[in-house]
Amino acid sequence: MNPHLAELHPYPFEKLASLKQGITPPADKAHIALSIGEPKHATPHFIQEALLRHLHGLTLYPTSKGLPELRQAIADWTCRRFGIPAGGVDAETQVLPVNGTREALFSLVQAVIDPADKPVVVMPNPFYQIYEGAAVLAGAEPYYLNTTAETDYLPDFDSVPVAIWQRCQLVFICSPGNPTGTVLSQADHLKLLRLAEKYDFVIASDECYTELYDDEANPPQGLLQSAYQAGNTEFKRCVIFQSLSKRSNAPGLRSGFVAGDAEVLKQYLKYRTYHGCPMPVSTQHASIAAWNDEEHVKHNRQLYRDKFSAFIDILKGVCEIERPPASFYIWLKTPMSDTEFAQKLFAEQNITVLPGSFLSRDSDGMNPGANHVRIALVAPIEECVEAAQRIKVFLNENYA
Repeated sequence: MNPHLAELHPYPFEKLASLKQGITPPADKAHIALSIGEPKHATPHFIQEALLRHLHGLTLYPTSKGLPELRQAIADWTCRRFGIPAGGVDAETQVLPVNGTREALFSLVQAVIDPADKPVVVMPNPFYQIYEGAAVLAGAEPYYLNTTAETDYLPDFDSVPVAIWQRCQLVFICSPGNPTGTVLSQADHLKLLRLAEKYDFVIASDECYTELYDDEANPPQGLLQSAYQAGNTEFKRCVIFQSLSKRSNAPGLRSGFVAGDAEVLKQYLKYRTYHGCPMPVSTQHASIAAWNDEEHVKHNRQLYRDKFSAFIDILKGVCEIERPPASFYIWLKTPMSDTEFAQKLFAEQNITVLPGSFLSRDSDGMNPGANHVRIALVAPIEECVEAAQRIKVFLNENYA
């Protein structure tokens, strides 16, 4: 067996299941799941119809590179969304469709990392667990960059030692952040781009939440956007990951894309050809429909805004709670350990939230996710309001 498998941590939801084991929640309260970032809004009908219309494509082997029409739709959307001139993203060399970004985030690392050179992969802490697992199984050492209230829940690239940068082969960034919802600025991107040029590493920007933001006039900045505006029009050392799961409420479609540096994507395509995971043709046609429409995305954003407003309005007087600029998560500070909070909330109110320490690693003498829980406002607004009211009762009864 691959010896690195022994280095993998239990997945956060395994830990959560163990935490809840043996607890019987009150039977008179329906369970409300706020732990998993799985959108519950309806997948737009036109996306479903596009999928059904092309089921005859099941008779065809899809190619690893994907349909030219899908790559062009993705390239056009990327240019429109991030203020890049039309044609500034080449559909032939700078775009690859993938079966959801989870698969792509993992597999890109396997293609990029050279394990012979004691590589380091830098990642935010807390983080999406795939970053760590991908690094470990590629033979790299994870370097955890704590994001705390003191850093506005953003990574402080200036704090990374030179010795780490010298070994760094890949940096993961996540903006808007999971679990914090914070957004990297253009200045943050430019600082990292300068470091990438100096130390020759790839920036992997997980941008799956860029289309869920609070201020309609101020969408989150993307890495390719910052690179292009800085004159890096070939997106050297830059790769972004996008998904239809959150944007279009289609997590089961397993559709996303990778875009950026043509040389990196050329080698990544070579890897994926052997990896054997092309996107089904019917899924590709549904994806074309999704990337070509923005009205359903605007509607989706408003649904989340309404839920944030209602949820926060109920809880703002009984706990420290802030509205994030983007994503669908509340990163809530807890008045006791995050594991105790999550366990007691389930036991008393039949609500499941995710302890922040399960998303983090001990680093630099601390666990930056400790004393926080991640609350995913993915349920219908009625359930989110009910959850907020129960959490208010829970806090008043236990910690007033």
